[in-house]
Amino acid sequence: MDIRGYFTSLDISWTNAAFAIAAAVLSFILIHAAVVLFRRRLDKLSGEAAQRPIVDVLQHTLARTSNVAILATSILIGASVLDLPPPWDRRIGHLWFLTLGAQLAVWLHRAIGVTARRYFRIHGKNKENEQVTVAHTLMIWALQWSVWTVFLLAMLSNLGINVTTFVASLGIGGVAVALAVQNILGDLFASLSIAVDKPFEVGDFVSVPEFSGTVEHVGLKTTRIRALSGEQIVIANAELLRKVVHNFKRMNTRRVQFALRINPSTPPELAAKVPPKLSSIIEGKDKVRLDHVNLTVLDQNYIEFDIVYNLSDADFSLFLKTQQQVLLEAMQMCRELGISTAPRTQELLLNDATGPKPATPRFGTA
Repeated sequence: MDIRGYFTSLDISWTNAAFAIAAAVLSFILIHAAVVLFRRRLDKLSGEAAQRPIVDVLQHTLARTSNVAILATSILIGASVLDLPPPWDRRIGHLWFLTLGAQLAVWLHRAIGVTARRYFRIHGKNKENEQVTVAHTLMIWALQWSVWTVFLLAMLSNLGINVTTFVASLGIGGVAVALAVQNILGDLFASLSIAVDKPFEVGDFVSVPEFSGTVEHVGLKTTRIRALSGEQIVIANAELLRKVVHNFKRMNTRRVQFALRINPSTPPELAAKVPPKLSSIIEGKDKVRLDHVNLTVLDQNYIEFDIVYNLSDADFSLFLKTQQQVLLEAMQMCRELGISTAPRTQELLLNDATGPKPATPRFGTA
């Protein structure tokens, strides 16, 4: 059948056909020109992409605009002008959904990749390692394939295929697989959580209720920690995240608290000299901010002063050095003031149980 007979069988006049072709050609020119102009405008703004993340995302997304999709869209616009019989207008509707849906899926695929990588690059403090890269890749892959899965199911449904049973089967199969590998999946998602939330990183010194050590490696299933005693501890990611983790590397300051006990027989006027002198000692140290020095306990066995100060640097060696200096100078202060740090003298009465007379009292210290 020649083209004239084909148009005649569809009841399409030559005038209608010519108008449809003109509409398709004009649509292609306009759509292609609009995409080109918009991309050029975005290229001019590319220098400001760091301040305008949407510009960077749109620039990379529109770069994936398919000329085939533009051509198909133009042809469909031209076909929609034709006076087609009922079976064909329904097929044109299916082609509209397929063309626009496929291009939209391509755009979303690209936008997810660009947006996710930009987010991880900014919030990851430009610290990339194998575990972080793999975790990010898996997350991006899962999101992108979710887009294509939804598009495929929507396309099948648009073509009149019942996808309810298929979706139910996928759900049942997914539940079965999840139950079979729930421990592995739990550790995998825990690894993703560590990569995104970053409660700790390689090189951080952490402490959990059972052990303390330096993080050496964070994998997809386990985390390896070098304990203080030297051995390497391997623990599942999911189990580690269920514990309370103390990350000492992220300490900005360090609070130091200790007590000084002196003999309860110390005269009040002499005990009153301790707080100002101790305050002067602590305030004289580098990177130290005094909180308080106060008499807090008056007991029959001792008098106790509570001392608290803060270090602006959380370095552990600085803490040990500063605390040693404070304690040594506190000892020197007590010697200069004549204050004893010995506990109260106690009297012990010893009786001779075998003799007729009570033993003579003896005095001593304990």
